[in-house]
Parts: sequence; C-alpha cells; structure tokens
Amino acid sequence: MSDEPVDLSTGLSCPLPISEYKRILLAHGGGGRLTNQLIKSIFLTVFNNSILSSLHDGAVFDIGSTRIAYSTDSYVVNPIFFPGGNIGDLAVNGTVNDLAMCGADPLYLSVGFIIEEGLLIEDLVRVVEGIERAARRAGVSIVTGDTKVVDRGKGDKIYVNTSGIGIVFEGVDIKPQNVRVGDKIIISGKIAQHGISIMSVREGLEFGTTVESDTAPLNHLVKSILRVTKNIHMMRDPTRGGLASSLNEIAEAANVGIFIIERSIPIDEEVKSACELLGFDPLYVANEGKMIIVVPPSEVDIVLNIMHNHPLGRDAAVIGEVVDSHHGTVVMKTRIGGMRVVDMLTGEQLPRIC
Repeated sequence: MSDEPVDLSTGLSCPLPISEYKRILLAHGGGGRLTNQLIKSIFLTVFNNSILSSLHDGAVFDIGSTRIAYSTDSYVVNPIFFPGGNIGDLAVNGTVNDLAMCGADPLYLSVGFIIEEGLLIEDLVRVVEGIERAARRAGVSIVTGDTKVVDRGKGDKIYVNTSGIGIVFEGVDIKPQNVRVGDKIIISGKIAQHGISIMSVREGLEFGTTVESDTAPLNHLVKSILRVTKNIHMMRDPTRGGLASSLNEIAEAANVGIFIIERSIPIDEEVKSACELLGFDPLYVANEGKMIIVVPPSEVDIVLNIMHNHPLGRDAAVIGEVVDSHHGTVVMKTRIGGMRVVDMLTGEQLPRIC
C-alpha cells in the first residue's frame, strides 16, 4: 500500500460518549475532546470576540502599529519535580512556546504563585531558580507577579501561572485558518517524552533508562525559521492531548482533512516501550518542547534544513499532509498498512501533566 492519502470521507463517524456533565471531571482539563467542548460551550460562548474565536495558542492583536501576541497558562503538574525539569521551568517554557507558535518574539512574562501552607522553602527556591534559568535561556524577563498562600490541604504544594507578551515578527501571519490542502505537516522531534517522564516519577516506574521531559523554549528555533521564510501557515505545540489532539484542532479549525503516516512519526524506543507497557497511545501523550509546523510544499526543505541544524529540531520529520477529504478529521496509515481514524483524546489518559 502506498503512502498516498486515501479518501475516507464516508464511514468516519465514531460514537462519542455523552458529553453533558453536571460536574467538572479531570478529563475536562486533559486537552482532548472534553476540554474542547468546555471551551466552546462555555468560555467561548460567554467571552466570544474575534480575537478569542481564532482559538490560537495565544491572542494576536494590534496596539497602534505594533502586532502583539499575548498568552497565559497555569501549571498544576504533579509531581512538581521530574527528570529534565520542574514546574518552574515548565511554566516559563510553556508560555514562551505559546507566544512563539503565534509567530512572536517573547519578551516579558508575569509569574503568579499559589503556594500551599507547609511547602518546604527549599522546594520553593528550586522552583524559582528553575524559572530564572528558563527565562534566561529563552531570553525573556520576569517583570511582575503575584503570590498567594492557601491553607494546608487546600492545594497541592504549588501552582504556577505565567502570562507573557511578545512582538509578532513583521510579515508573519500564522493561524489555523491559513492551513491549505497540499500543505505538509512537520513535527520537530520525538514525541511523548514529557508524559512518560511524569508517569515514571509519579508511579515509581523504571524502564531501564531515565526518560527525561522534553521541556524547552522553542522561540529561538522559531526565530531561525522565520528569518529565512515567513511562508509558514500554522504552528502549534502539542502539549495536553498530545500530537493527535493538536492535529484534530487544526483540522477542525481549518475545515480540512489531515493524513499522517505512523512510521514517519519519530519516537524513542524507550518511550515507545513504556507506552506499550502502560497501555498508552503515544499520539495522545503530552509534549512540552515539540512543535507542529504546517508549511506549503515549497518550504519543506528550507524548514527541515534549519530544524536539523538546531538542537531542538535534529529529529524533525514530515509526518503527513493536508488533504481535501474527511474534513475535520485526522486519518493515519498504520505501520501494518491499514487506515485508522485518529480522534481527539476522549477522557483523561494522564491527568495533572502540566
């Protein structure tokens, strides 16, 4: 069987669980279908405006003649320390990456702390030092913030919120609605490392090697790409809900089909084995230092060349393309040659991941 896209526009509807709940579930924060429904049915309905409705990784708007990107995110990861990072650097990298996915140069961040009574001072210092190191690496400044302390038992050690602003590079217009049929889909590196790193610590699992989180700031890589070509249609960092949910969000927002090839998706053997052991699908496992980039065919070689020469893009690969069939749906050619609908994550595979 070839790797050409297949028209599967019929017979793609899969039964979905009833999504009308009277109470919030952990799955509503998992980055999958329930998160998507929560955002659209409540938040987008109440707060609806043209900036918010683009459903990008951040807000993009003009102040005078300057194009601004603004993003905010809250981090509740458990445990707060894990191989490759901690909640502090994760918070900085997450907001920096959201701004970068908008085609912006991140400049300034705020940090808000919600601290549970009883947290060890030395643990707070480790988190704050992680924030400082990550900010220095990304080239951003922490310019304001807030601290609150809640009663013992009313939190879980520490939660961190980061908000950030950046300047959108001139001539750049990156958003889901720009995705076109024929565009190629690139992933910047090996998937599912962050989620497996968190699970290994949370459950005390050993896989014969230490799986480290991929948490990292992508803004320098994005800047390198945009210096050479601004003909980039879409970027997204596949965090909660993993690669599969992010691709579904893009397909739905652009009203296109997406076709991917499983054997083209880079993944470490250790991570793949861990997913098999735990019963996880790596397509739905969170990443914190990877990005999806959707480009016209003419830009593929240019973008890959830049990525392969950057430490955070050495394993970048083309994993599929945008097609004019099965609109709003992602279809994958499996390793054994069959075709599989890759739906948005339903339920919660791994809670408290970021």
